[in-house]
Amino acid sequence: MDLNLFGKHALVCGGSEGIGRAAAIELAALGADVTLLARREDALREAVAALPTNGTQRHGYLIADVSQTQALADAVAALVATNPVHILLNNTGGPPGGGAHSAEIAAYLDAFNKHLIANHALLQAVLPGMRDAGWGRIVNVISTSVYEPIPNLGVSNTIRGAVASWAKTLSRELAGDGITVNNVLPGYTRTQRLDQILADRSAASGKSEDDIAKAMLASVPVGRFADAAEIGGVIAFLCTPAAAYVNGQSIAVDGGRMQSI
Repeated sequence: MDLNLFGKHALVCGGSEGIGRAAAIELAALGADVTLLARREDALREAVAALPTNGTQRHGYLIADVSQTQALADAVAALVATNPVHILLNNTGGPPGGGAHSAEIAAYLDAFNKHLIANHALLQAVLPGMRDAGWGRIVNVISTSVYEPIPNLGVSNTIRGAVASWAKTLSRELAGDGITVNNVLPGYTRTQRLDQILADRSAASGKSEDDIAKAMLASVPVGRFADAAEIGGVIAFLCTPAAAYVNGQSIAVDGGRMQSI
């Protein structure tokens, strides 16, 4: 099985923590040069220092905010001008919880900008380099809500679905250039996002976070939350030569929680 990513350059959004950081570690372990993108320089420096290396790899970071579309595009354009990107991992923290009907219009617009518009700006910045190489991998970390909406995550459910449709369309447009586009749909994973969901549900229900967690795990056949590294491993595989015929897919990594086929 060809898992070799030597000579490939990966841009990992949200790479300073959680699933993004876990995926970056796996990509680096397979030989890729990795650039982490996030807002906080201190966290980025620490995350880059923790990436595995064979001594020849070049790891680095890029400070950018996905809510600032033009600045984000400019920063990545400057990066690819000297170091083309072959692997793009779109990964951004989800919107706050709440019902779809009660959400402010501004909440939808903000989430649309931070997710779909930011992803699209990143795609357009890295696409010329991928086309020149005749090889590319785009992976979007979204949510199982693209198949089964999650209660009390109305804005997130809506925007994640839009990103999935965007990705499916791209997968058909770009396949002829040797570029695949796939989505990874994490289940309940031990990240700051899970902490936020537990706190929100506890505040809304008056139940303890432990009780909320037990109720969530009752729906997961494997009976536990995922470790971020388990999501990162699937992401990394989709970026390898071995996964070249996997395209346009939304792959759940949820411990069997979803009941749909």
